[in-house]
Amino acid sequence: MTLRVTFLGTGGAVPTTERNTSAVFVNREGDQLLFDAGEGTQRQMMRFGTGFGATALFVTHTHGDHVLGIPGLIQTWNFNDRNAPLDVYVPAGRAGEVWELIRVANTTPSFPVEVHEVSAGETALEREEYRVEAVATEHRTRSVGYALVEKDRKGRFDRERAEELGVEPGPKFSQLHRGEEVKAEDGTLVEPEQVVGAPRPGRRVVYTGDTRPVQSVVDAAEDADLLIHDATFAEAAADRAEQTGHSTAREAGELAAAAGAKRLALTHISSRYAGNAKPLETEANQPFSGEAFVPDDGQKLSIPYADAE
Repeated sequence: MTLRVTFLGTGGAVPTTERNTSAVFVNREGDQLLFDAGEGTQRQMMRFGTGFGATALFVTHTHGDHVLGIPGLIQTWNFNDRNAPLDVYVPAGRAGEVWELIRVANTTPSFPVEVHEVSAGETALEREEYRVEAVATEHRTRSVGYALVEKDRKGRFDRERAEELGVEPGPKFSQLHRGEEVKAEDGTLVEPEQVVGAPRPGRRVVYTGDTRPVQSVVDAAEDADLLIHDATFAEAAADRAEQTGHSTAREAGELAAAAGAKRLALTHISSRYAGNAKPLETEANQPFSGEAFVPDDGQKLSIPYADAE
């Protein structure tokens, strides 16, 4: 089942020729979700082939480098005769600002738009197989991060064991896998737990937006398959990171290690590292035993199941 992340914008507040401002696109089995929309996001979507089918936009906070792409997106969708509804999720108290952005280009959306305010700890979006939760972050304004959390999958079905117990292949296999008891050929009852393993965890992707390292993100990113964390500065600029409400790459690595995350994507990279962001990777990988990397704009990352064979 597809879970693919495309990094549309990995730069900080000042874009560079290599890194656009913040935006991350997630395709979860055809559901297209956009996290933040910095200036020029619609062009990045064209450039990197994500398509324009996003049905939900999750805004971490309303600083310009995370939202100035919204007017352009709305206008582009209008030009494309979009009619599918769009749900926009914003931190509590920020809906009015987002509506101003939607209207700033004197464009009235030709499709339904709803702006929802969310607070940390709330579920922003609920689907049958996954949910998107708001996570407390710490920046210089009201902000939240987001965790895409898949629900547990059914345990593995042991066909060989089922046949040993006298269950004939066919519909009864499906019944057992659905959690229903069945009768074997000799009339004895076979319970699902006899042939179905323990539930298997789904995948988890956490996107922080701009933040200081905080315990709430550690909690949200526990065993995460991918943590996308603010790493604006190198450790030499730790004072600047604290003053501006950002994290260093090393702090992001320490947080990922504490959470037990599998992979760490370092984003919101300051323009001062435009020539070479590799030192940020080095700093993050010192405390983190998983894979810490600075993604390039346009980089795509498929997230496998932990138990994939």
